[in-house]
Amino acid sequence: MQNHQHRVVVTGVGMITPLGHNVADTWAAILAGRSGFGPFTLLDKGDHTAGGLCEVKDFDPEKHLGRRDARRRDRNQQLATVAAREAMAQAELEITDANRERIGISIGTGVGGIRTLVDQEQLRVARGLDRLSPFAITMIMPNGAAGMLAIDFGIQGPSTTITTACAAGCDAIGHAFRAIRRGELDAVLAGGTESILTDVALGGFEQARATSSLESRTPRPFDRERDGLVVGEGAALLVMESLEHARARGATILGEIAGYGQTTDAHHITAPAEGGAGAARAITLALRDAGLNPEQVDYISAHGTATELNDKYETQAIKAALGETAYRVAISSTKSMTGHIMGATGAIESVFCLLAIRDGVLPPTINYAVPDPDCDLDYVPNEARPAPVRVALNNAFGFGGHNAVLVLKEFAE
Repeated sequence: MQNHQHRVVVTGVGMITPLGHNVADTWAAILAGRSGFGPFTLLDKGDHTAGGLCEVKDFDPEKHLGRRDARRRDRNQQLATVAAREAMAQAELEITDANRERIGISIGTGVGGIRTLVDQEQLRVARGLDRLSPFAITMIMPNGAAGMLAIDFGIQGPSTTITTACAAGCDAIGHAFRAIRRGELDAVLAGGTESILTDVALGGFEQARATSSLESRTPRPFDRERDGLVVGEGAALLVMESLEHARARGATILGEIAGYGQTTDAHHITAPAEGGAGAARAITLALRDAGLNPEQVDYISAHGTATELNDKYETQAIKAALGETAYRVAISSTKSMTGHIMGATGAIESVFCLLAIRDGVLPPTINYAVPDPDCDLDYVPNEARPAPVRVALNNAFGFGGHNAVLVLKEFAE
């Protein structure tokens, strides 16, 4: 696709993660190589085999939303609200009767309000049906965050929720990118949110043998001694606009979304395709969509979950898509610090890509100690590295065989 009708730029970003309650604090922690890993506080350790979690720490939703609104939103919706407010404030995008139908919402999430679902079922068992919240359904439904944000900001354009597991955040941004590029919308509030920290969700990952049992220096993406992912929570939202719309209102442009590739493995419900074939196709499609070649890529934000097959096959996918250039491109997994935030992870890491471009610095992959012969690329081990970044790829792959890749660029006239 070379006939792009509209260029798509980013004018605002917001996030809340295990490393901070805003972009600045989170990014400072990333560059310092600080880990968001810690002990269980949102649920009891009990019989869980996971060594720890990446929780959002010291989060009081009532301070952000007030008691009434906080009680009517699942934690994933609360986190999305905090991130959205920061993004909209930075973008200074005023929504009025004249433009609200030309602005949309695109949110990615893996599950939605599973914390509310579990809490309400426990309440039903203990106290009966008549004790359930009248807001239970709207707190549980995956599109609840998008619906709440539309009400909060008065957005009346298309509102979409994408649930492609851990690819959802990238897919939400990708679909917003396409809508703006085609001229269907002038702006979209896009990103992802997730909070699945419940016994049933964590236990399910443990039974699938996907989680790390270590109690320190974990997760370890691309390291030979990696033993699984660490479940995290958080949210990130981006204000995306057509270049014409952003210019007309004098907005500050943070970067450009230039391409999007999306494929499905059709191989296995949890394991990636051997050799990373589907992921490689998504990378190739994203670069083609952006009109770029492999030699122009400066940085890759890897999916990098620290599971045995993902890291091995993602490495192979990068090699298949980029050829010899793969050995010259810097790659890192910020999940080594944030944990795996499922449907929000692609959005969070898209913000990291924009910040890497802005600041000319590569985020590190921490906890890296023992090289793996199957993972033999440059993973920016343990310390951030100054380097110019003009083009970044953001990889996100999810259960169900979903693959999504975004191309983010330095904005140039």
